[in-house]
Amino acid sequence: MSAGVEVFLARDEYGVIRVLDDGERRILSFGGDDEQSCALRSEPWRLQHEYTRAMVLVLLFCQPRRVLSLGLGAGSLNTLLHRSIPGLKQHVVELRPSVVEAARGFFGLPDGKRLTVEVGDAGCYLDGPPERRVDLLFSDLYGPEGMDDQQITERFVERCQVHLKDDGWLVLNCWREHQDSDLINVLSGGFSEIYGCQTPDGNWILYAGNRPVQLGSRAVRKQLRELEQQLGFSLSATFKRIRAILYSGD
Repeated sequence: MSAGVEVFLARDEYGVIRVLDDGERRILSFGGDDEQSCALRSEPWRLQHEYTRAMVLVLLFCQPRRVLSLGLGAGSLNTLLHRSIPGLKQHVVELRPSVVEAARGFFGLPDGKRLTVEVGDAGCYLDGPPERRVDLLFSDLYGPEGMDDQQITERFVERCQVHLKDDGWLVLNCWREHQDSDLINVLSGGFSEIYGCQTPDGNWILYAGNRPVQLGSRAVRKQLRELEQQLGFSLSATFKRIRAILYSGD
């Protein structure tokens, strides 16, 4: 993690929350050399981490009107979606109040009717009935010790599916070591289509839905070019890493 001036510091029962500023970027850290999130000061919506670029590629699979995000971080992904998709409504569930404070105060997270943030535990939120089911659900639950293990359990995945529309997509940010876990079997219990994208930093992004996607088709590649133009940056290198894991299409 690059050195920078500390511009925000908070502590809670889970540990430290820091924001560093190196003049061009702001970095969210949960302690030590951890770099939880990073954003350009001039363009906070321009995704800097490869794993967030992989997560946003789910927009090739669906055109969401409602999004639920579990875990906020600096909120760069949510800021990008807010900026790029007019009319999109997002709801975010974040465990730590100081993370929300940092995202709004130092990373440009919008605040309004189209992007609402609820402080609470993601698992508890999923236990409740959905007010309205969503087109897209992002789960990116990380803390000082790494990924929250509930994210890859059968119960968690089943509850995510309850909050999704029938043609909705679930996106999980995991690690490459989870490739040896039972996660794919867990996902295949509720989803017929599963795709994965491994990043150079070791993240393993999973996309689970019930609508086939022909990754090599001209239509999808055309969509990719249009998405890059819409978002304002290239995603081609990340797209090349997506692989079908479970695919029921022809």
